[in-house]
Amino acid sequence: MKYRITHTTVYDYSQSVGLCQNEAKLQPRNFWRQQCHSSYFDITPAPMDFRERIDFFGNRVTYFAIQQPHSKLVVTSISDVTIFPRQNNMDLFNQMTWEQVRNLLQAGPLQGQEQSLDQQSQSQIQYQEYALEIIEARQYLLDSPMVIVTPDLATYAQSSFQPNRALVDVVYDLMKRIYSDFTYDPTFTTIATPLSEVIRFRRGVCQDFAHLAIGCLRAYGIAARYISGYVETLPEPGKCRLVGSDASHAWFSVYIPGTGWLDFDPTNNTVPLDQHITLAWGRDFSDVTPLKGIALGGGQHTLSVSVDVLRLE
Repeated sequence: MKYRITHTTVYDYSQSVGLCQNEAKLQPRNFWRQQCHSSYFDITPAPMDFRERIDFFGNRVTYFAIQQPHSKLVVTSISDVTIFPRQNNMDLFNQMTWEQVRNLLQAGPLQGQEQSLDQQSQSQIQYQEYALEIIEARQYLLDSPMVIVTPDLATYAQSSFQPNRALVDVVYDLMKRIYSDFTYDPTFTTIATPLSEVIRFRRGVCQDFAHLAIGCLRAYGIAARYISGYVETLPEPGKCRLVGSDASHAWFSVYIPGTGWLDFDPTNNTVPLDQHITLAWGRDFSDVTPLKGIALGGGQHTLSVSVDVLRLE
């Protein structure tokens, strides 16, 4: 499936800005499920300095600076992307239990004292087979700036983590429970709202639900990471498609040895296939902020964002 994504951000300032420096993560990644054919920026006023790099997590990062007075900043990113869905759904039937995955991620193959000799031998074989993946995944076990494991997270997740349950089934159940238990409410939270408030009031947006799932999984020693991107939305039958009415989206991914990273979308209670476009991934939202920066001057400002996800024939 091929898409054209147009993401436009507009800052209107009450006073002139003399200088601004910005960092954008608005260019889709390339990986096995996705290929970005082209991606470019249209920025007004034109930046005097413009550079691109790859960050620690492999995300595409653009830095730009505007060194002329301006009262309005318009940043548009336009990308053409092809999504390649899984050829089959066999990965969804991986039966490795969450305890097995936890032991491989946290203790390695030699420290499982509760295991029999045969189990330890099998664990060693599994660890050796997936060693490089496991080492890379371990960074997603740790607390991060916006996801700190608490007893409340562990308590909420407990009913999903039944003994000897396949990790895929655990995550499916957790995703379904978040979808059922929490209300999508874009007026309730901001970027700074802590997870404790989300759990207490059972309200939030896609960013909150992704953070919630990640915290629950990390509480039980499972590696999970945050995904930023877009999801194609289709108009209701008989209605015209509204250009620019789409929005940025967020979901999460869990590491399962033998499968790799498998995405889950708790906001929509679905496994992303060919309608989710990935921009970037990291430990939480702070690693993948689409656009951030500093400005000298400007006074008060208003911000507007429009996103258009167009399916191409």
